[in-house]
Amino acid sequence: MRNPIGKKVVDIKPSGIRKFFDIVLETEGAISLGVGEPDFDTPWHIRDEGIYSLEKGRTFYTSNSGLKELRTEVASYIKRTQGVTYDPIKEIFITVGGSEAIDLALRAMVDAGDEVLIPQPSYVSYEPCAILADAVPVIIELKEENDFRLTAQEVLDKVTDKTKILVLPFPNNPTGAIMEKEDLEAIAKVVIEKDLYVISDEIYGELTYTGGKHVSIVSLPGMKERTILINGFSKAYAMTGWRLGYACGPAAIMEQMVKIHQFAIMCAPTTSQYAAVEALKNGDDDVAMMREQYNHRRRYLLNEFKRIGLPCFEPYGAFYVFPCIKKFGMTSDEFCTRLLKEEKLAVVPGTAFGDCGEGYIRISYAYSLENLKAAMERLERFISKL
Repeated sequence: MRNPIGKKVVDIKPSGIRKFFDIVLETEGAISLGVGEPDFDTPWHIRDEGIYSLEKGRTFYTSNSGLKELRTEVASYIKRTQGVTYDPIKEIFITVGGSEAIDLALRAMVDAGDEVLIPQPSYVSYEPCAILADAVPVIIELKEENDFRLTAQEVLDKVTDKTKILVLPFPNNPTGAIMEKEDLEAIAKVVIEKDLYVISDEIYGELTYTGGKHVSIVSLPGMKERTILINGFSKAYAMTGWRLGYACGPAAIMEQMVKIHQFAIMCAPTTSQYAAVEALKNGDDDVAMMREQYNHRRRYLLNEFKRIGLPCFEPYGAFYVFPCIKKFGMTSDEFCTRLLKEEKLAVVPGTAFGDCGEGYIRISYAYSLENLKAAMERLERFISKL
C-alpha cells in the first residue's frame, strides 16, 4: 500500500511536554509540575454565565468571527490596558484557544519558503505551525545572561531577504522572561526598518510580577499595523477547558485568517464566548487574586532553589521557573527521567522547548503551595543523591 502519512507531519517531533504528562498518568503517587494549567477553578460568576447561556438555549453557531458582544469587550479590554483602539468588526476575531490563532496567522501570512524568526526556548507550537504552513523556521537562541529576553541585535543577526515574521513570545513559556518597553522599542525599530511583521503571543500578559503592567508591542508607534496580537482566556481566567482565544490585527490579515477558520472550524464554542464576555466585564478582581497567589508561589520556589543550591534566574512573568541543571552532568531528559523514576516528581526537560533549552528544566507553579512543598522535598532529596 502507498504510505498514507505525509512526510512533513511525520518529521515533526511530538510534544515533549505530553510525553512526560502521559508517563505521570501511569505512575502511582507521582507529583506533576509539568503542565501549564491553573489549579484554580474558573471563577464562579464566569461559569454561571456559561450555564445561563445553556439554560437560555444559546446553543447556536455564532458568526465565524465570534459574538459581536465579545469582540466589543476584547476591544474595550485592549483599549484600557494598552491604549490601542481596534475595530471589533474588522480587526478582532475569536478563536479556539490562542493556539489556533497562532496556526491561522502563520497560514494566512506566509508563502512557501518565507522565513519566520522564532526565539527559543519557547512554546512548543510555533516551530511546527511554521513548518505546517510551509515556512522556514529560523531559531533565535535566547540567553540566560540576558534574562532570556530577546535583543534587537539578535533579531538583526537573523534577518535575511526572506524573513517575513517575528514571533514574539512574551511573557515567555517556559522561562518566565518578560520584555520591558525599552526592549520592545529597540525591536520595533528593527521590525520597521526591515519591513517585518510580528505575531505577538501575549497569553500570559496578565501574569506579570514586576509591579507594573504588561506592555504590548502594539502600543508602540507604527506597530499596530505590523502586528497580530494573540491572547486568550486560558491562563489569566483559569479557563483552559473552555478553549477560547482571540486575534487582533490589520483588517486585511484578519479577513484571511477568518477565511481559514471558516472552513476548518466554523466558530469558537458559543457557551465559552458568553462566559468570556462576563470574564472581561467583571473578572479583573479574579485575575488580581490569582496573580497574587502565583507570585507567592514564585517567590517560594526561588527561595527554595537558593536554599538547595539549584541555580535559577528570576522570572517575572507567566507561571514557570526555568532552573539550570548543567552542574549535574546530565542532559535535561536524563535528569527529568531519573527524577520521575526515583522520586516520582515530574518536570519538563528544557529541550521540549527547543534544543537551546538543554541544561534546563521547566517547573510550573500553577499548582497549590502544598503540592509545591511536597515536590521540593522530593527534588532536594534527588539533588542530594547526585
